[in-house]
Amino acid sequence: MLTAKQKQLLLFIDERLKAGGVSPSFEEMKDALELKSKSGVHRLVSALEERGFVRRLPNRARALEVLKTPEPEITRLVPKTPPRPAANDSEPDIVDIPLHGRIAAGQPIEAMETTETLTLPTSLLGRGDHYALEVSGDSMIEAGIFDGDYALIARCDTAESGDIVVALVDGQDATLKYLRKHGDMIRLDPANKNYEPQNYAARRVRIQGRLVGLLRRY
Repeated sequence: MLTAKQKQLLLFIDERLKAGGVSPSFEEMKDALELKSKSGVHRLVSALEERGFVRRLPNRARALEVLKTPEPEITRLVPKTPPRPAANDSEPDIVDIPLHGRIAAGQPIEAMETTETLTLPTSLLGRGDHYALEVSGDSMIEAGIFDGDYALIARCDTAESGDIVVALVDGQDATLKYLRKHGDMIRLDPANKNYEPQNYAARRVRIQGRLVGLLRRY
């Protein structure tokens, strides 16, 4: 599954190649996607390359080849303007949720905000405010959470012991772990025997959401 920005960039590159036979420059991609820097373009191109949608041609500047584009039926499921629900429908069938960068399922890393979104069926999420994070690391593999998965998070600031949560440590480092409460201490437990639990004073940890689902690329 491609994010909205990845799909936008892929279609832009494909359009330029069909029009003139030359892929756009990274500066042109940056402007077309309204990104602040070319580093964001590099990340998007690398993601498309990893997923088999494009490849770089060796020994040629500005050389990208589009190997495939999103399937038409998938495109139809993600219209630019979502249709209004029928009068007897209480909720739309799909919803866009923010994709807020990568989160560590290992040692904490700084959570990065982005302007990307994921379009999902509402049946995957349930009620409430949600966002997604791309998992980085392997410390939750025994809970079935792997590197590259998309964690679907219900936004909240409290959780119960045993919940898998997004925990923000010292206001800057976010991690995905099991939450354990012990008086005025918080323990963040991995689901991988090769990793040690992380113990913090409760005042250092802020809950930013609870895991409600996963998406995985194949």
